[in-house]
Amino acid sequence: MANLGLISGDKPLMSRKVSFRIPYVTQWGQHLLICGSDRLLGSWNVKKGLLLKPSHQGEELIWSGSIQVTPGFQSEYNYYVVDDTRNILRWEVGKKRKLLLPDGLQDGQLLELHDLWQTGSDNIPFRSAFKDVIFRTSWSLGVERPLGITQNKLDQDGSAILQFRICCPYLEEGTSIYVLGSSLKLGQWKIQDGLKLAYAGDSFWQADCIMGKDDFPLKYPFYCKYGKAGTSVECGASRELSIDVTTGYSRFIVLSDGLMREMPWRGAGVAVPMFSVRSEADLGVGEFLDLKLLVDWAVESGFHLVQLLPINDTSVNCMWWDSYPYSSLSVFALHPLYIRVEAISENIPEDIKQEIRETRVQLDKKDVDYEASLATKLSIAKKIFAREKETVLKSKSFQEFFSENQEWLKPYAAFCFLRDFFETSERSQWGRFSEFSKEKLEKLISKESLHYEVVCFHYYIQFHLHLQLSEAAEYARKKGVVLKGDLPIGVDRNSVDTWVYPNLFRMNTSTGAPPDYFDKKGQNWGFPTYNWEEMSKDNYGWWRARLTQMGKYFTAYRIDHVLGFFRIWELPEHALTGLCGKFRPSISISQEELESEGLWDFNRLTQPYIGKELLQEKFGASWTIVASAFLNEYQKGFYEFKEECNTEKKIASVLKSFLETSMLVESEEKLRRKLFDLLQNVALIKDPEEPRKFYPRFNIEDTTSFKDLDPHSQNVLKRLYYDYYFCRQEGLWRQNALKTLPVLLDSSDMLACGEDLGLIPSCVHPVMQELGLVGLRIQRMPSEPGLEFGIPSQYGYMTVNAPSCHDCSTLRAWWEEDEERRHRFFQAVIGYDELPPDQCTPEIVHFVLRQHVEAPSMWSIFPLQDLLALKGDYTTRPVIEETINDPTNPKHYWRYRVHVTMESLLDDKDLTKTIKDLVRGSGRCYPQKDLESGQANDVESAKPHLGSELPSLTQTNGLSKKEALV
Repeated sequence: MANLGLISGDKPLMSRKVSFRIPYVTQWGQHLLICGSDRLLGSWNVKKGLLLKPSHQGEELIWSGSIQVTPGFQSEYNYYVVDDTRNILRWEVGKKRKLLLPDGLQDGQLLELHDLWQTGSDNIPFRSAFKDVIFRTSWSLGVERPLGITQNKLDQDGSAILQFRICCPYLEEGTSIYVLGSSLKLGQWKIQDGLKLAYAGDSFWQADCIMGKDDFPLKYPFYCKYGKAGTSVECGASRELSIDVTTGYSRFIVLSDGLMREMPWRGAGVAVPMFSVRSEADLGVGEFLDLKLLVDWAVESGFHLVQLLPINDTSVNCMWWDSYPYSSLSVFALHPLYIRVEAISENIPEDIKQEIRETRVQLDKKDVDYEASLATKLSIAKKIFAREKETVLKSKSFQEFFSENQEWLKPYAAFCFLRDFFETSERSQWGRFSEFSKEKLEKLISKESLHYEVVCFHYYIQFHLHLQLSEAAEYARKKGVVLKGDLPIGVDRNSVDTWVYPNLFRMNTSTGAPPDYFDKKGQNWGFPTYNWEEMSKDNYGWWRARLTQMGKYFTAYRIDHVLGFFRIWELPEHALTGLCGKFRPSISISQEELESEGLWDFNRLTQPYIGKELLQEKFGASWTIVASAFLNEYQKGFYEFKEECNTEKKIASVLKSFLETSMLVESEEKLRRKLFDLLQNVALIKDPEEPRKFYPRFNIEDTTSFKDLDPHSQNVLKRLYYDYYFCRQEGLWRQNALKTLPVLLDSSDMLACGEDLGLIPSCVHPVMQELGLVGLRIQRMPSEPGLEFGIPSQYGYMTVNAPSCHDCSTLRAWWEEDEERRHRFFQAVIGYDELPPDQCTPEIVHFVLRQHVEAPSMWSIFPLQDLLALKGDYTTRPVIEETINDPTNPKHYWRYRVHVTMESLLDDKDLTKTIKDLVRGSGRCYPQKDLESGQANDVESAKPHLGSELPSLTQTNGLSKKEALV
């Protein structure tokens, strides 16, 4: 905030000048302007904002402009990049700037604001992960009043008041900030003589100093911290200020120097699904209160973060299919699976306690038994509810919870009742409740309703889930550990959200991903795509509410498939695979465009191209049997699918009955895949809603439909294919992301990380950088073209790195899957020409993890399985059993359970020491412990490594990579 508060004087003020100055590099056709709350700055109408003028000063492009203001002027403002017609191309991220005139600013004196562009990364320290957890302190700073400076000190011509202003989000108690420079008033580089800054609130520090014309040009290369912990100084290039002293008038210059340039903070964490955690107290599955043990283990291991998979209720089908954590029944409700029934009440009778003890033994299995665990917990919870329902439902704490959450809680409880009553989540089977209305909802959940008690049970469960997760979340904060959640990209089509807000979803479509590392045929997740146009009408209220709810428990979150906010891979609802889709939004290929290129036969290009030769190649001698059952011959030697089996869903349905009567011995899965191949053998996909628009099929050149075309048609389609997938959409997708992502980021204080794996458009990473979204880097899936294995030492700071994730095999399994790939990795990354060992030994695991933890990334987050592989005792289990998800299988059973309890891991001092030594040796920060008591401090005291160099990324403790591995 520009408010010097320095000048005293009685002379009446009529008009004075405020000038703005900011360095910013633009491209041709781009301009900078200021838009703010005052009418002089456009009243937040960018079309009426103050357009700035560019000028070159050395190697910098400086944009500047000025306005004449009257006494008492104040305004909020921000900078915008616009095109020639003032359409917004980019804007600053973060808090709005504030401008107040200095007290006593007189006519003829100039206020200069020297600003720096605010990016999303500048706002990172103010996210709750840092503000409320990592940099959390037990002491608070009071705003200090700057010393006054009287007007007569500005009598000298060409003198200026400088306000030095720096943002420092973290400061240890008893530490001060100074600015040093070439001037005598800035200490001539001596800290003890430097200019001490005062705290101005909101993590900003400032100090004012009068400079004469002989002090310019002024060099002030750095700010520094000085206190009991010693001295730490900024890194980076020197700052320099030059002014035209020949004008003879005095001025006030506010130097907003952005964030203090410290060595970037780097931390580490562990990732594990909630259901996978094992403890001595759980009932066959991880529970929210187990997070306290996991946090204790994280602190012991030097980790600042615990990352989970989604924890929302997924009980759509009431069977093991619901183990899929990304298919939400409700994006607000927590999953009853994670409740600890023993903690529901302090007055559980002995017979129920005995039932819990017996059940604990029965459910203590190698993997999660999803159905048995959930059914058991709900059964026991109902017995406790029957005893104490009146007391709990009338309690003040429950009433507060209900009042705060009733907007989603009421329809959620009603949906659960209707699902169980009709024994299906398929709303078309619900009679008059098929379509949601508030009137019908209120009648169903009213106290007069016969089903009121059943509905209240769902309130009761959500209340206790909230209490238990809140307790674990607060415990993590106090221990200095960030709890990171997961935001799924979709919701189940039979969910509370699609029932209540059907207008927000395109129910005739399905969401997925084009072919990539995870699945060469593409993925079909089955979720309806979002109706972004409808969502925008209330400024994305559903998304904002969703993020607000997450922010009650988490201080960071992962955006699943962040590409979906740029564009989504949209499939027709009748598709089962993910191959024949299109991007939404996207610029289609029009019929006129195709005709201008000489392509006219649209039936040939869009219908499955099935010739006799292809049938013989696919089905051999059985081709005639298959053809007679599924196809019609419309032209000699060419076939088309019959009406009753011309979609993937129809084929899957007809195939079952066909195999029951046919003599074919081929498996249903293989036969279905071959029939799907026939159906997908097209060159273009026609838009089902706009028949004059077309999209090239992914991997078009792999189809015989393409290969049998004439050379001219092939060349045209190849060019259009490349243009559609890699060129024409970039601007549209960027614009789409800049409409939606800022709403998410502004809806909470959580630190946001985006899962940006797969086919990445070139616009994605610049937008993520601009918005302060932290990306993901997996070594086996490098984002750099031409690399088989990523190079962790070359990752950018705004990234999370990991050797594996829940969507791929563990490090141990990946090593043992492919002998040739293992050899290439051993040679290229580790540096050995010899044959690598067949097993992924703890030494190899240590080397790979060390590569990651020493990388420049903000975070290194390791799956728990990869950390356990550091010790041979934990590698006796077959590697296949450690897999969390198989993306190629839409009906995968998510049931992996860690084979050792958290209590045992806490007792394993050898493993925690090995991990903590890795973190310490990398220069990453870690939660501090009181060494005498052995207890972790409630207050985080890890310090950024200021003034020191990053650890070597190619050497460790003086050893080469080869020596270190040996």
